[in-house]
Amino acid sequence: MFCSGRNVATGEFTRLEFDRVIRGISAAEPSATDADTWLAPAFIDIQVNGFAGVDFNRPDTAQHEIQRALEMILSTGVTRCLPTVITGPANDMVACLQNLSLSRQESSLARMIAGFHVEGPHIAPEDGPRGAHPLDSVRPPDVEEYRRWQEATDGGIRLITLSPHWAGAPAYIGTIVRDGVTASIGHTSATAAQIVAAVDAGATLSTHIGNAGHSVLPKHPNYIWDQLAEDRLSAGFIVDGIHLGAAFLKSALRAKTPGRAVLVTDASAPAGAAPGRYRLGRQDADLTPDGRVVLAGTDRLAGSALKMNDAVSNVMRLGGVTLPEAVAMATVNPARVIHLKGREQGLAIGESADLIVFRSGPAAAIAIEAVYLDGTPVLQQR
Repeated sequence: MFCSGRNVATGEFTRLEFDRVIRGISAAEPSATDADTWLAPAFIDIQVNGFAGVDFNRPDTAQHEIQRALEMILSTGVTRCLPTVITGPANDMVACLQNLSLSRQESSLARMIAGFHVEGPHIAPEDGPRGAHPLDSVRPPDVEEYRRWQEATDGGIRLITLSPHWAGAPAYIGTIVRDGVTASIGHTSATAAQIVAAVDAGATLSTHIGNAGHSVLPKHPNYIWDQLAEDRLSAGFIVDGIHLGAAFLKSALRAKTPGRAVLVTDASAPAGAAPGRYRLGRQDADLTPDGRVVLAGTDRLAGSALKMNDAVSNVMRLGGVTLPEAVAMATVNPARVIHLKGREQGLAIGESADLIVFRSGPAAAIAIEAVYLDGTPVLQQR
């Protein structure tokens, strides 16, 4: 197959030849209809709790509903994602993972599921760092519990978020990293020494940096500065204009550099749906008319309603980065963080033919026109 447009990395008009992988890249002349189109690797979302009214944190979520959520995620330019299970009772988390893992066998879009992200339950119990996670299910790291997750998913766990304030965190991190799982620091109240110990043990990511923290922190030291200053950590960012202010976003991106920044949606069930009440595991969450997802009856954020194409647009507008930098934050950067082979080099011969064609309009809006998954056209909007 062939497609053409401006290579997002170079700005040059390019023709790609591909089957399941990219076979050829050559210069081309733009036609009248595609002169302002762009070619890029398709997006990767390593933190998505649900979408289109579908909650990934319920063990009874029907397979056809998960399929519908994947179809809607695909329309945002994402071809690979990590469905994310958050803190809950041990048996519930295993059941959710088993149910999601079934989609890797039955869904026609099974290839979209690159693995699973377990966010918690080994997080800080305090209000603030705990975020919207239920207090009664917070517990210390347990390698045997991790083994049950891997058994439930046939070895599909790819990313685990935990707080390194727990005494057993470094040993736990060492165990999962040796298995090829990415360890991420998040929902934490850890000290500087505990963060260093976690990184020394193999942690390589900060989960949605700047969120899930105390409302008031010491000027210094504190766990946000400590993570921003640690060059061995990449960092995830929820860039919806709600979770992070522009000043913090710009400062954090300068600390991490665009090469170590990863866009995540942290989307929950209300994403891609109308304002109203939805479920997040055992809790109710409301999508407000202004786009905030909050625990019902509170102002506590409970994920987001963000779409990845909007995250790419927003990080240019609010973070002051370029289009190539923004696209890298949603493609090669997350691929490298989770060691997703075939997606780490961008538009390069031999890489998976996960591709998008898009236009960039006013206010840097990203309009997806075509999506290819392993070389197969799965969305055509032009």
